[in-house]
Amino acid sequence: MSWIRSNLKIVLPVTALVLGGLAFLAFGVFGVHTLFIDDEVDEAGPVFDSGVVAGDVLADEPVTTDAPASTAAAAATEAPSSTGAPGANEEALVAPPVETAPPVTEAPAPQIVTVAQGSFIPRGRYSGEGTALVLNDGSEQRFLRFENFSTDNGPDLNVYLTTSDANADGGTFDDEFVDLGTLKGNIGDQNYEIPPDVDLSVYDTVVVWCVRFSTPFTAADLVAVQS
Repeated sequence: MSWIRSNLKIVLPVTALVLGGLAFLAFGVFGVHTLFIDDEVDEAGPVFDSGVVAGDVLADEPVTTDAPASTAAAAATEAPSSTGAPGANEEALVAPPVETAPPVTEAPAPQIVTVAQGSFIPRGRYSGEGTALVLNDGSEQRFLRFENFSTDNGPDLNVYLTTSDANADGGTFDDEFVDLGTLKGNIGDQNYEIPPDVDLSVYDTVVVWCVRFSTPFTAADLVAVQS
């Protein structure tokens, strides 16, 4: 005790340095605080370049409009009589037939369809649930959408499309993958655009991947939807 008192000027700075180092490891490296804080999101359906939005209600029938009738056609409904002298032969004036333009039909608006989908499963000690959907509007543009999604939070979580199955060994998910970006939230609906050159028959699994510690949190196999 007397040694501590006599060396108090040394003990206090060392203790502060040790505690600071532990805090840096816990929060800066391991991201312990993220395990206790949920990042919730609630994104609406993705907006495609065509202008159509997932969830839009589209018209069932195309709109048709008729070209306006010619005034000459209206004149043909009545044939005025000549004003010749009494007893003279009267001839009806008949307007020549007029061709009307064909109806104008608008092209049907693009419609969003689900081309693949799957359900998230837990990986290891981390939770995972919800649905993964691949949406397309008939163009080459595609979006990956999470609905009713939930997993544990953690540091450096990214969304990968990978060639491994959802229940594969955890170390294989980052062997061959496409990084769609940082996970927007560990809870809630969210969208990620898929590059047009990605072959979903090859990269057919989505995984929430912890980049810092090379471990999966949750994954879902994407199964093509039969049209």
